[in-house]
Amino acid sequence: MSTESVPSAKTRANSEYAKRIDRVIDYLRANLHRPVKLAELAHVACFSEFHFHRIFAAVSGETLNNFTNRLRLEKAARLLRYSDQSLTDIALDCGFSSSATFSRAFRAGYDTSPSQFRKSGKIKKSKICKELFPEDEYGLPMSAEEKKAAFPVRLIDIPERQVAYIRVTNAFEMDRVLTALKTLIEWATSQAIFSQGILFGMTVDDPHVTPKRLYRYEVCLASSLPFECMEGMSKLKMPAMRYAVINVSGDINKVATAWDYLYRDWLVNSAYEPEHAPALEIFVDKESATDWSHFELELCLPLRKPAEIRSLHSGSRKSVRIEKKYDKRVTA
Repeated sequence: MSTESVPSAKTRANSEYAKRIDRVIDYLRANLHRPVKLAELAHVACFSEFHFHRIFAAVSGETLNNFTNRLRLEKAARLLRYSDQSLTDIALDCGFSSSATFSRAFRAGYDTSPSQFRKSGKIKKSKICKELFPEDEYGLPMSAEEKKAAFPVRLIDIPERQVAYIRVTNAFEMDRVLTALKTLIEWATSQAIFSQGILFGMTVDDPHVTPKRLYRYEVCLASSLPFECMEGMSKLKMPAMRYAVINVSGDINKVATAWDYLYRDWLVNSAYEPEHAPALEIFVDKESATDWSHFELELCLPLRKPAEIRSLHSGSRKSVRIEKKYDKRVTA
């Protein structure tokens, strides 16, 4: 394990992030008339789909969905004021599926109807002009300086490992995750690999954008010893990878604040970008892993090589593959 920093590259890296997000914004503006898929935007930015939403919010100050809706409503407002197009034509031109959907969105954003705005040209109260950096639902009110002092970041290299996992769907229901965690611990203990294994959770989806009923979280144990998976469990090989790591000791609010700092403050000002792989939450105190009133975690964000090093290499960049031997959907 080693700690690294590239101070001279931070300004360039931050500028590079801003340029990529600017490309996304320009792309969105040119395609407001149609639904734009996440894969398209991530490709435009040359970022991994795993981390694109968080990076967009970190750089722009708004979530991708809020930003896109705001652009559509602002375009609609201009068309209402300066064109003779019908409400239906404006709705379709701004990417809404119908005039009814458009009217609901416009009222929700501006507290007035499209027809009323067209007559008066005035917006009484805009609900979309809120603070651009809203606190996360679980975030603590800490300044950037306080977060930097509380959450020092180090870089580590984790070797290739075999991992047993249970995939939990609808993972916002915490009991489902806890049940899977207990099952995995009991299995690992019976296999005599728990004491030396690494117990961690892996976020497959982005909790900020994935619907709760579809949100997936994988409860995992990495082991250097051989093992046999039980029914309802799968195995994967995770490649060697570099991670930015923060140690967190505290409740779920502190964990959420640390994640926010890692993406919003550290990553966009570093010389790194996220690798196309899930982030990890390693349980440092494995014996207390099921006590969620207090966490002892290592938050691990997978990284690519620094931009200035990567640019020296020719050829296309290949995404890291996670080879899954089994891919069974499990209800814990």
